[in-house]
Amino acid sequence: GDLRSVLITSVLNLERLEVDLFRGRHHWVPATQHLFGGQIVGQALVAAAHAVSRDEQVHSLHCYFVRTGDPKVPVLYEVERTRTGKSFSVRSVKAIQHGKPIFTCQASFQLSQGSPVQHQFTMPTVPPPEELLTQDELIQKFLQNPNVAEGYRKRLTKIQAQDVPIEIKPVNPPDIFSSEPQEPKQLFWVRARGYIGETDMKVHCCVAAYISDYAFLGTALLPHRQYRIKFMVSLDHSMWFHAPFRADHWMLYECESPWAGGCRGLVQGRLWRRDGVLAVTCAQEGVIRVEQTPNQSKL
Repeated sequence: GDLRSVLITSVLNLERLEVDLFRGRHHWVPATQHLFGGQIVGQALVAAAHAVSRDEQVHSLHCYFVRTGDPKVPVLYEVERTRTGKSFSVRSVKAIQHGKPIFTCQASFQLSQGSPVQHQFTMPTVPPPEELLTQDELIQKFLQNPNVAEGYRKRLTKIQAQDVPIEIKPVNPPDIFSSEPQEPKQLFWVRARGYIGETDMKVHCCVAAYISDYAFLGTALLPHRQYRIKFMVSLDHSMWFHAPFRADHWMLYECESPWAGGCRGLVQGRLWRRDGVLAVTCAQEGVIRVEQTPNQSKL
């Protein structure tokens, strides 16, 4: 439990090149060989956080992915101090590769303020993480099925070998051998691998930004499992931070997709602390293109 999370020591540890100019490197690259969107969001928030006081905490961010990230070169993050007010400050971040912006982000920070106006939704009732299998354990279980088609077995083995710095425990894992449509909702417990500890809340928010993009857009595919994905990529990503949390403690990620159409899908998510407090709300739209011919059986 004392091993420092790689998300802190590597993934979200930016190199300062100049005032408000940073360089980020890559840890985990998905099978698509495009940069993971959550990494770019998390690193951009790290850069923005360097440009505000310790007392200011991020309460929202809004991002656009404008070009595909190249995993072969680092990303430069250029911060603009858009506004510094008495209660709120705004920082704009541009991520650059090959001389062109691949991503833009605006993050807003606030000094702590109390208010009697408070409410939240109720956290879904689900089994605790201790009673559930991790994604790695589920894949191992599927691989023990001798009837799994060889091509699918290779894909599962590849997923299992990926060094993702997140622990995931699906609450209702989908039957990977079925192409039956499912409700566009999923629940899973998530946390950073390794130890982060008590630190500036902005650090945990940066880690949550990284975590929030993993498997998020896939929620929109659950009613359309008969199709093979040709292309899927995030277009934008927004987050609102409501209450303090520990990103290295289990949180319930509640995801749902209210709409898909026009080769796009919309997803919304809520990150809950174990004590029922709503910590973060997320939203994302992405491009989804599929083969028109339905999939064949994976068995």
